[in-house]
Amino acid sequence: MFNRRSKIRKLLFSGAISSLILLAATSHRGLNSSSHAANESVRGTTNLDRIKQRGYLICGVNGELPGFSFVNAEGNYAGIDVDLCRAIAAAIFDDPTKVKFRNLNAEERFDVLKSGEIDLLSRNTTQTLSRDTDANLEFTPPIFYDAQGILVNQESQIVKLSDLAGKTICVPEKTTSYDNLQDYLSQANISAQIFATGDRDALFNNYEKDLCQAITGDISQLITRRTILANPKEHVILAETISQEPLAPVLLHQDSQWFDVVKWVTFAMIQAEEWDITSDNVNVYKKSKEAAIRRFLGVEGTLGSDMGLTNDFASRVIKHVGNYSQVYERNLGQPFNLERGQNALWENGGLMYAPPFN
Repeated sequence: MFNRRSKIRKLLFSGAISSLILLAATSHRGLNSSSHAANESVRGTTNLDRIKQRGYLICGVNGELPGFSFVNAEGNYAGIDVDLCRAIAAAIFDDPTKVKFRNLNAEERFDVLKSGEIDLLSRNTTQTLSRDTDANLEFTPPIFYDAQGILVNQESQIVKLSDLAGKTICVPEKTTSYDNLQDYLSQANISAQIFATGDRDALFNNYEKDLCQAITGDISQLITRRTILANPKEHVILAETISQEPLAPVLLHQDSQWFDVVKWVTFAMIQAEEWDITSDNVNVYKKSKEAAIRRFLGVEGTLGSDMGLTNDFASRVIKHVGNYSQVYERNLGQPFNLERGQNALWENGGLMYAPPFN
């Protein structure tokens, strides 16, 4: 009797264990299936897919800032921010013209991006912790490293930041420039008046009329806007700066594929400069026997297809838009004699470098 009961217990126990294993396996398959379905759903609704189906990229830009994004004398958009958008279009479509630009002011830029009306914000925007940790925003690598400076008329006798005491300073509202200025004046215990508006033309008009004795913003902006003042040589940028301003493209959070595309297109231009690959010699470099270069240009390997692009995406970018040096010189170096500084390659003392393409 004892042996019979023992056998029955063993059979029941064995059956229970089998049922639990089967249940666990079924649940695991169900979880994997749900996860897989979710991942497929995410992949099926990526920005890259929508852009490909639409046939062009929609890029939010400033539209009124020479050197970064503006309409030139020929009626075409130009600038370093514009060229990044064209580089992305080239990577996707092998055609840099397949991009539409939308001018956005500082106040509306993030709301328009979050609404989905644009695919990418490439608008001289400073990367900050609070912006980057916004649940809906994601910053890609900086396209330009800047600093916040002060522009003054030489006749004002303002030669250092402490001389701003008792003066009025123009600054664009709802920007990091405004916040930085307030913080600096408070910390330095400098009593100065602030005139803020989102209309940059009004800011510079007030400055030229001496309603503001100084105007602050990104140094690159001050240099480019100075060129259109009545007497540019009368105005100087103080040697002291208020803050560092890394300017980076912004896109919606939680789309890792699209983030990768924008990020690696940026890196492709930087890497191309380091290897001296230009729009003029890219086809020559395709014949290189170096594995790293062949992989970079898509002659071999699957670096492009792994993120939804063609393997020669970097070749497309360089062919149509150029490497980072070409983009910089075309938009900032030659027109404004703006030195590379922090925007030089790492090997030249700058901050620009790309992770390995492998």
